[in-house]
Amino acid sequence: MAHIIHPFFPSSHNSPLKMAAGAGHSHSLIFTYGTLKRGFSNHSLIQDLTAAGDAAFITACRTAAHFPLVSGPYRVPFLLNFPGAGHRVSGELYAVSAAALRRLDELEGTDRGHYERLPIEIEAAAPDGGERMWVEAYFAHRRYAAALWRKSGGRAYREYTKKEAIGYVRRKDRPLNQSFLEQIELFVSS
Repeated sequence: MAHIIHPFFPSSHNSPLKMAAGAGHSHSLIFTYGTLKRGFSNHSLIQDLTAAGDAAFITACRTAAHFPLVSGPYRVPFLLNFPGAGHRVSGELYAVSAAALRRLDELEGTDRGHYERLPIEIEAAAPDGGERMWVEAYFAHRRYAAALWRKSGGRAYREYTKKEAIGYVRRKDRPLNQSFLEQIELFVSS
């Protein structure tokens, strides 16, 4: 896992990552591709973490390999761990503290089998590409990823945009009598 000094920011006292991290602190690098991005519904968590000094925006980026990005129930975005299928997915890279990582894991339901946090290679979003590095991203849990891909009919997005988010239902507005896994099961079986 990459730490404070990495290819997107040279060793400098003025890099946003160094300012956010402080000397001697280790951070994880997280690739966000959906509702955690700027302008989307869960970005408020990133803003809170940033205000607390537990997160910092690094750069716009994209996956080095092709991956399917699909919508599930309630237009929730899912990155599927099927390298070679789909597109190079655009997103944002954040440095996060251990405390922030726990909050993100909670949001993404890693302990409930909603998503899995796994390594992914990304590059800075520059016209001619950028340096590549390994970070982590939240992928749809392997238990239902293939069913989501089948349900999408093999269609994937390059980027989760406002267009793809039309119809997104926030967690607090979803039915309370079903777990998210039950909602996924209903979605893929319909």
